[in-house]
Amino acid sequence: MSTEPQTLIEAIRHFADPDVTLATIVELRWPNGVCCPTCGRTDVRFISTRRMWECKGAHPKKQFSGKIGTIFEDSPLGLDKWFAAIWMIANCKNGISSYEIHRAIGVTQKTGWFMLHRIRLAMETGSFLKAPGDAEADETFIGGLARNMHKDQRKRKITGTGGAGKEVVMGVLRRGTDTEHNKVKAKHVRDTSRETLHAEIKVAVEPGSRLFTDAHAAYLGLGADYVHEAVDHAIEYVRGAVHTNGMENFWSLFKRAIKGTYVSIEPFHLDAYVVEETFRFNERKDNDGGRFRKVLSNVKGKRVTYKELTGNGTIAAAT
Repeated sequence: MSTEPQTLIEAIRHFADPDVTLATIVELRWPNGVCCPTCGRTDVRFISTRRMWECKGAHPKKQFSGKIGTIFEDSPLGLDKWFAAIWMIANCKNGISSYEIHRAIGVTQKTGWFMLHRIRLAMETGSFLKAPGDAEADETFIGGLARNMHKDQRKRKITGTGGAGKEVVMGVLRRGTDTEHNKVKAKHVRDTSRETLHAEIKVAVEPGSRLFTDAHAAYLGLGADYVHEAVDHAIEYVRGAVHTNGMENFWSLFKRAIKGTYVSIEPFHLDAYVVEETFRFNERKDNDGGRFRKVLSNVKGKRVTYKELTGNGTIAAAT
């Protein structure tokens, strides 16, 4: 494309032309030419009146659109509205709520919620590759503050101290180099046991790397695989290079989005919000248009239904 939009208003104007949105999807999805998603044939016919293609092969679903097999599949909304929503969630630092999408692009709040969750699937662009280098590991608790709960709710949910009744998110940050900035891999985990935390670290950190954590007892024993050093937050927060300030910064951004924008998150959707914040953090050095195109280039094969998102299908059960 010759002229790339740089701001939201430019993007809205740019993608208001259906020919532009169609060309963008084709460019990102079929860079070597449109092919049939069913049989792979490339000698397809474009039906200009419907903005669809027709395959010459003898099989069901001969006609297909640019939405087929993507997060947009079966959506009656135009790609102009989808592109505006992608631009906003990819670039709004504290996230964007379904009510904001509802008001901004003229859809129902329920539709806005469904759109945002589908877009979050496309924000799963993969974490950093395991490589030697300094790393930080930390965990945080997500859940309502006890002082904000009704006494009956507090009695039911808070049965212990600290993180009791809350969800756990584990994160690993790979410290940047002269050519690359800090990047984070984070995940909703079941608990803060040694078994759980060690398993996540081994997936993300190359053996032999320097690894920095706090003094949580679950991190004991990492010295067998890593050059492990811990900082006791009861005494100090930084000891030279030994600190977890990078992960603490990420948790601050994540919790600001939850408290300021999303307010309440169901546990089985928590990983989706972790993916969203991780994407924006890892792509923070890019510009708005670059983040938009990274999400858009990852929409293929990421379809999810409303039934799955509302807890009656495999996605809700798996997270």
